[in-house]
Amino acid sequence: MPLRIALYQPEIPQNTGTILRLAACMGVGVDLIEPLGFIWNHPNFKRAVMDYLPHVDVVRYVDFDAFVLSKQKNGGRIIPVIVGGETSVFDFTFQENDTVLFGKESTGIPFELIEGYPSLAIPMPGRGRSLNLAIATTMVTTEAMRQVVFKK
Repeated sequence: MPLRIALYQPEIPQNTGTILRLAACMGVGVDLIEPLGFIWNHPNFKRAVMDYLPHVDVVRYVDFDAFVLSKQKNGGRIIPVIVGGETSVFDFTFQENDTVLFGKESTGIPFELIEGYPSLAIPMPGRGRSLNLAIATTMVTTEAMRQVVFKK
């Protein structure tokens, strides 16, 4: 199973559309954990994803439990990226079958769902408290691909 991006209950259609475009361009799959905070055919989503959607392997899960069950059946690690994660994304060793999990824009991922998983953080030496979801996803996906795909 190749590298995947997972979004836990994404709320902003433009972010999700942009992330799906990233996935199409980089050749990674995307798992969407519902409920989504927008209607799938929302104009802002369609504008952001443009005509890239047919080029992305998108799997939608009814909830977090269904997502975890699928990953357990197919192997691979679930790697949450959170503010205050225990390891920098630049110090972590990614593997080909990892699924990098990002939380919803307003509240992230509930801690009780990811307790026991290795968590990652993007170091931010500046004064901001968080990054836009699409930007954070791009940064982590690029680092994972640098390690897994481009080093082959």
